[in-house]
Amino acid sequence: MKKDAPSLSQLLSSPGIKRRFEELLDKSAPSFISSILTIVKSNSKLQDCDPYSVLSAAGIAAALKLPINPSLGFAYIVPYKNQATFQLGYRGFIQLAMRSGQYKTLNSGAVREGQIKEIDFETGEIIRGEKISDDIVGYVAYMELLNGFKKSLYMTVEELQAHAEKYSMSYAYDLRSGKKSSVWTTNFDAMSKKTVLKRLLSTFGIISIDQQSLALATALQADQAVITEEGFRYIDNERGEERIVPFTDVIDLPEADDADESEEDDKELSTVD
Repeated sequence: MKKDAPSLSQLLSSPGIKRRFEELLDKSAPSFISSILTIVKSNSKLQDCDPYSVLSAAGIAAALKLPINPSLGFAYIVPYKNQATFQLGYRGFIQLAMRSGQYKTLNSGAVREGQIKEIDFETGEIIRGEKISDDIVGYVAYMELLNGFKKSLYMTVEELQAHAEKYSMSYAYDLRSGKKSSVWTTNFDAMSKKTVLKRLLSTFGIISIDQQSLALATALQADQAVITEEGFRYIDNERGEERIVPFTDVIDLPEADDADESEEDDKELSTVD
């Protein structure tokens, strides 16, 4: 961050940005803004991130009306290098899908040894067995639409580990160095639940741009991305190559320019950072 650039607390105190959060969250805006500052203060890596990227990630969560408290598991602001990315938790996927009014049941969870007897190779139907131990051997996601359509998706622990190593550079780094810097390392259970659920929804869920399903479609696109003017920029993926996916439907996020326009008004504001 440039020395003369505004801090995160200055950005969040600027009238334009406060007004936009109020438009998105109404009376919940002050507590949401406070939660942004609390989360950043408790994470030294987020403190090193570009404050504009933190603001954009928080803006996505606000537009989707999802809390960012890490303990709730709905949405997260996650540091990667010097950028903050928006990440959706598995509870966030469930919340957005259920809001669409298209789903009767949606869930994901761990599978113990013996609980799956076999998977029909033709229909993909999971045939249940009897649990023989508490050892977790995989994770399953299940959905049932109001129209009666049902589908499930299962991945073994080994498949999930291979997925994480391939697509998460931070997890691959942990494996090489013995560190614990990746959420895949520190919370494998939550990431596995999310991965099987995201794959199920991406493949078989109702992902359209109508008003009811737009939030879920946007969340799937924004997950694990840095939000830029050009679109969603993905940086924590295989080989570390960056790619930008243009917005298909742009969420009207708080504008950083609003902070610049209000800079004179904010010069005397005390900072939390």
